[in-house]
Amino acid sequence: MTFTLTVSDEVRALAPGFTHVAIEAYDLVNGPSTEASSALLDDATRRLATRLAGRAPHEDPHMAAWRETYTAFGAKPSRTRNSAEALAKRALSDAGLPRINLLVDLYNAVSVAHLVPVGGEDLDRIQGGMRLVRATGEEDFVTVAGGAEVVEHPEAGEVVWCDDAGVTCRRWNWRQGPRTRLTEETVSGVFLLETLAPMPVAEAETAGAELAELVQKFSPGARIEVCSPVSARTPA
Repeated sequence: MTFTLTVSDEVRALAPGFTHVAIEAYDLVNGPSTEASSALLDDATRRLATRLAGRAPHEDPHMAAWRETYTAFGAKPSRTRNSAEALAKRALSDAGLPRINLLVDLYNAVSVAHLVPVGGEDLDRIQGGMRLVRATGEEDFVTVAGGAEVVEHPEAGEVVWCDDAGVTCRRWNWRQGPRTRLTEETVSGVFLLETLAPMPVAEAETAGAELAELVQKFSPGARIEVCSPVSARTPA
């Protein structure tokens, strides 16, 4: 990888079953959602329904593991769901999945189909490397409320992604800030897939490979690098 992405020892101790797969992509072509990206989201919803077989998303073992981890750092998982559970819940509702833009549609489709939290960051907007840490509570998180930019601060001990400018995503993968999100002007990005035990590392690899293939298909000239899964799991 050409940028640094680190997970703190405190986070690894909190969640020894954590694994992440990162995909760097350059020379991307993004734009509005298309019929093809919308069809991917519809197919992901069908795959999700098959996977759950009538269960609620939070009853899936992987989602249950995320709920336990959220509780461990002080979040209320029924109120602040991990990104995959929140998307899955919406996918199965009358509202259905949102159509954001082409790149976001691709990673949301993979997230829902595999029940894996997936995020995307604009590499040109990240300052320094990305770090997954437990917050002190003093960090800045710039977001938008009521149409105006506001600065929030995470709770002490909360797990956050951050860069040199501040927090980029609160409560692990619950809410991304607007500063680094993928927009229709994005040309360089990193996609991050995050899993916990009991999901096998091989499934994280499969989901990552699917996303990389989709990005390549929709941006044929893109340069893509998939980083091997980085795991905090204790070897068997």
